[in-house]
Amino acid sequence: MIFDAARTAALELLSPPFRAVFVKTLGLTLLALVALWFGLTSLVEWLALPWLQTLAPGLPSWAGWLGGIIAAIALAFGMALLVAPVTAVVAGLFLDDVAEVVERTDYPGDPAGRAMPALRSLVLAIKFFGVVILGNIVALLLLLVPGINIAAFFVVNGYLLGREFFEFAAMRFRPEDDARALRRHYAGTVFLSGLVIAAFLAVPLLNLLTPLFAAAMMVHLHKAISAREAARPARI
Repeated sequence: MIFDAARTAALELLSPPFRAVFVKTLGLTLLALVALWFGLTSLVEWLALPWLQTLAPGLPSWAGWLGGIIAAIALAFGMALLVAPVTAVVAGLFLDDVAEVVERTDYPGDPAGRAMPALRSLVLAIKFFGVVILGNIVALLLLLVPGINIAAFFVVNGYLLGREFFEFAAMRFRPEDDARALRRHYAGTVFLSGLVIAAFLAVPLLNLLTPLFAAAMMVHLHKAISAREAARPARI
């Protein structure tokens, strides 16, 4: 079920029905990342410049060059950690567009999902942005613990991204409380699906397509889970 959903979503990424959503999603993600890069660069310069000017007379000539390299590495690492929360926000804005394409293309005989109100989607996306930022800070701290290291990135992002994308997909057909209850009932399946998304997220450049892939995958997963639930014998 998980791999079928992931395979189908990956094959659909560059298909003609996805092109309009693809352009919007990728464009906004790139724009947000560029804005964050310039914002972080300005912040580092603002914080570090007065300190360097104070120490400059006593520093050797190569110290400024080395400091620039360290700052660039720190900025690049920070941007890598911010890809996950940025994609979460983008997903909150475009999940309904992705879901509509998937439902219309792959499930034409099923009732169409209900788009979430724009304000509600934005509020949930911003709320989750904070959760993912906190989760990645925890993952960053765990990277310093021997034996855990990079596994922390996959565990934290697998849980958070799986939860977010699945609940968004489910809420097109269910009330918010029901969507959460369904996610908890299939917590293991949703977490494993989140690990697939985290693996996708870990691939440079390809990770910019994470919102599109994750949204499509979770629509397929929710459809499969809903079909399984409907096939269960009614409880007496």
